[in-house]
Amino acid sequence: MTDPHAPLARPDGSPVRVLVVDDEQMLTDLLSMALKMEGWEVRAEASGFDALRAASEFAPDAVVLDIMMPDLDGMAVMQRLRQSGDDVPILFLTAKDAVSDRVAGLTAGGDDYVTKPFSLEEVVARLRALMRRTGVQPAEEDPVLRVGDLSLNEDSHEVDRDGREIELTATEFELLRFLMRNPRRVLSKAQILDRVWNYDFGGRSSVVELYISYLRKKIDAGGDPLIHTVRGAGYMIKAPQKES
Repeated sequence: MTDPHAPLARPDGSPVRVLVVDDEQMLTDLLSMALKMEGWEVRAEASGFDALRAASEFAPDAVVLDIMMPDLDGMAVMQRLRQSGDDVPILFLTAKDAVSDRVAGLTAGGDDYVTKPFSLEEVVARLRALMRRTGVQPAEEDPVLRVGDLSLNEDSHEVDRDGREIELTATEFELLRFLMRNPRRVLSKAQILDRVWNYDFGGRSSVVELYISYLRKKIDAGGDPLIHTVRGAGYMIKAPQKES
């Protein structure tokens, strides 16, 4: 069975490219952050005309495209791309709830849509599904993640630290996997909630603190701490520094 979280890559092994287009900078920043954490190359634009230029220069594997923009709306951008022979998969972002608006976007040549507000995890999942349909495949990689003497096998779900097998619940495993996929990177509670629990940014941050404490008791017990709190920012996993 294909792992839905397996990294994707272009046929030549290079990173997947995604063009994000929205005139709300905070939204494009959040989307760019989430997509870059997938290991993808991201370019963000704030207008329809800039999106057309970027599509030509950047040659994206997928486009995340807001429908409502001040200069050239998302529908017009898509139509011009299709007229030029560009069949890049397009995921529409829309604040409209009417079924007719969604149907119009899909029948005009769009591939999928998400309605605002949405979770970043949903956008990533829909993009992965779109790109798989167009031939972007999981990259070949070692299923074992390692940080110091801690190892996690993504295929067998076995976790081991210095020869000691560690039993984790499904949620603890997903949290540890997210941390280990991003070693030495500070992950905020909001990022963790969105990725592990599929919550929007209004989710309860206390659940993250609780599960971090569970992990620490199992992972760091009797050894050098691997999971660190970065005050006011979030959590990070990193191997202990070796003494010289």
